Amino acid sequence: MQKRKILVTSALPYANGSIHLGHLLEAIQTDIYVRFQKAIGNECYYFCADDTHGTPVMLAAKKEGITPEKLVERIKEEHYTDLVSFYILYDNYHSTNTPENKYYSEDIYNKLKSKNHISEREIEQSYCNYDKMFLPDRFIKGTCPKCSTKDQYGDGCESCGSTYSPKDLIDSKCVICNNTPTLKKSKHLFFKLADFEVQLKKWMEEGNHIDSGVKKKLSEWFLEGLQEWDISRDGPYFGFQIPGEIDKYFYVWLDAPIGYMASSKNYFDRVDKEKFDEFWKSKEYEIVHFIGKDILYFHALFWPAMLMGADYNTPSRVNVHGFLMVNGEKMSKSRGTFIKGETYRKYLDPEHYRFYLASKLNDSMEDLDLNFSDFILKINSDLIGNFVNIFSRVSTSILDKLDRRLGNINSEGEVLINECISMRDEIQKYYDSRNYSKAIREIMKLSDSINKYVNDNAPWNLIKQDKEKAREVVTNTLNAGKILAIYLKPVLPMITERIFRILDIKNTSFLDINEKIENKVIGLYEFLSVRVDEKAVEKMIEENKVSDIEKKEEKTPINENGLIKIEDLSKVELRVGLIIEALDVVGADKLVNVKVDLGEKGIKNVFAGIKSSYKPEELKGMSVVVVANLEPRKMKFGISEAMLLAVGKDDTLSLFIPHRGANPGDLLK
Repeated sequence: MQKRKILVTSALPYANGSIHLGHLLEAIQTDIYVRFQKAIGNECYYFCADDTHGTPVMLAAKKEGITPEKLVERIKEEHYTDLVSFYILYDNYHSTNTPENKYYSEDIYNKLKSKNHISEREIEQSYCNYDKMFLPDRFIKGTCPKCSTKDQYGDGCESCGSTYSPKDLIDSKCVICNNTPTLKKSKHLFFKLADFEVQLKKWMEEGNHIDSGVKKKLSEWFLEGLQEWDISRDGPYFGFQIPGEIDKYFYVWLDAPIGYMASSKNYFDRVDKEKFDEFWKSKEYEIVHFIGKDILYFHALFWPAMLMGADYNTPSRVNVHGFLMVNGEKMSKSRGTFIKGETYRKYLDPEHYRFYLASKLNDSMEDLDLNFSDFILKINSDLIGNFVNIFSRVSTSILDKLDRRLGNINSEGEVLINECISMRDEIQKYYDSRNYSKAIREIMKLSDSINKYVNDNAPWNLIKQDKEKAREVVTNTLNAGKILAIYLKPVLPMITERIFRILDIKNTSFLDINEKIENKVIGLYEFLSVRVDEKAVEKMIEENKVSDIEKKEEKTPINENGLIKIEDLSKVELRVGLIIEALDVVGADKLVNVKVDLGEKGIKNVFAGIKSSYKPEELKGMSVVVVANLEPRKMKFGISEAMLLAVGKDDTLSLFIPHRGANPGDLLK
């Protein structure tokens, strides 16, 4: 079977806010798809970037007293840190404020202009005489002309759903200075979308570029008539200046999708220069986009038309998902359900969110509900109680009693293994079509079968009478479980990596499913995952309610002698922590990255400067004393959420060890 060559993108996060669970839905959906394609042997690349241009970014930078360039660079680092902490594996994460993006924005515009697809005319728009700038729709507020609801934006009413022109607002005000804007004329440039009506209809109808639901939605816009698209903005504006124009800039939505090209160009220039033209100009290569339904118009009409006019490949596929709801409602800051990725990570495991989304995602544009009661049940029952349970039952103490040596697969094992292998094509089909929920459902059915086999044979009893028969049961179980781990690898990259380490196997793609593990000593058991604590979810939501309220940072008062009061010391929360994972930090000489289980406080990520005295492999399983209520801080390598207590320096450094009877999460006083 010929390998497919696929370039995959997800929508670019805008550089004026933090990554939240809604952003992560799309990034995880895309990442699972990419990991799957690579797992079946396809050549697949995942590109993304920060969307950086526009008035909001310019004004946010001005408010901070820094340049827009400095702001977007900082936000990009924050976004990337949050995204990769959920194990999103990009081939390249770039920015739209780059030379590559400038070049292709100008290239596409100039080609469209030379073919007479650009028009110009004067338009009347809102202008703030105080701030000396034209105001985007979202920078004007007033009373809705349809339902009289106050404090509505210039492009539409959130109360009655009406859309209108900013000049129709009653008592309109500039959101920056609160002065009343005036109307002022200015020349603008427009992309003549209607020039591509026939080509766009053909693109929609032929092949498998979009799903039927998306096609139906796009058809509505054709019935209304394709409108010219305003692609220019007046200065001051943070963006690329339009060639041949004075004080005119490309509208952010023109150069944002070109960011896909720019990110891939930046990567291929470093890796394989010919690949860029192959993907963007050769019909043998695929371009696949993942987007939310709110930006469908831009990605399924404007973007393909721009590419058509500039002689580049159009998308092979545009995958569209719905919005993320939380407990049946829109994400809400007041309810604590507008949850940032950083906040989630303080309390819950990112792979649990990946698994939950995979168990719910399909190929439709329907909204997805993150119901936390369902979340707790699904993780604790399906992931921990079913899948993880396979390995925790037979590769811990039972295998220790068998010297951790596997035997041969018997006839019962062949039946069990063949049952798992028989579902490979079906599961691959579900992954490829983005029906992840169906894939998870089938994998959990297979997991049920394996657990039933373990229950029926009870190796913990069998080992007392017949050690070799118990060894066969364990061998059969782990070989079947390995197949499920391969199936789940796109969803659970870290948990499955630990499983593969236990099994001591390197070949873990879908192509390696038939390989068996027999007559060998396997690795020591590694902790795979913990159950979700309902209290952790409650605390996350509670913290999120106040996380957006500006409050002064409390500082520990120190007197003139450099001493603190006993009351201040009592604020420090010391708890027993069990180190469940310890890794080297690439690029850091002294740091070790550890995951510390604090019981009901959840698992904390810590960067500790203890490498001079402790090797990562020595730390796993160690109980330590942890400052558990330390405010998380961003470091170059990620977020550090707690602190390990130690005494000494360099190679004399020694961690504080609690009494041997202490349990993870115990409060020390």
